[in-house]
Amino acid sequence: MVNEINQVPEDPKEEPVIEESVIEEPVVMEIDETMQEEEILDDFPTDDITSDDKLWAALGYPIPLIALIALLLEDKKDRLFIKFHAIQSIALNIILWVVIILLSLPTVGCISLLWLITLWPAYDAYQGKYTEIPFLTKFLKRQGWVKSGA
Repeated sequence: MVNEINQVPEDPKEEPVIEESVIEEPVVMEIDETMQEEEILDDFPTDDITSDDKLWAALGYPIPLIALIALLLEDKKDRLFIKFHAIQSIALNIILWVVIILLSLPTVGCISLLWLITLWPAYDAYQGKYTEIPFLTKFLKRQGWVKSGA
């Protein structure tokens, strides 16, 4: 409960009229921080991953245009492995390029080597793994942008 002053009296000797009103507290969602990597990635099937899926997923990280194309192609966007890595690749590249642009201004472009970070998930994707990128994979899954199960 919060007290609010609704009226200020004209006579300075009088006390102001105070009414109590109820201000609703904002609802705060609790995030389960105990969700482990196994819980996030165990829902995904790994038996139907083809070498074509691995190649599309791996190339989507260093070349995000390929990830966008994979999401637009009818036969590719229905493949869970490709879709997972394409969405994660786009999100990672957006974050990475914002950081690169912000840090390139004071460092005169030397920070653009951060792009090499995309090679780690690309390698894992080519190995047929669902790569968990810290914080990003959990965020994408909670938003419903990456769905598990087939």
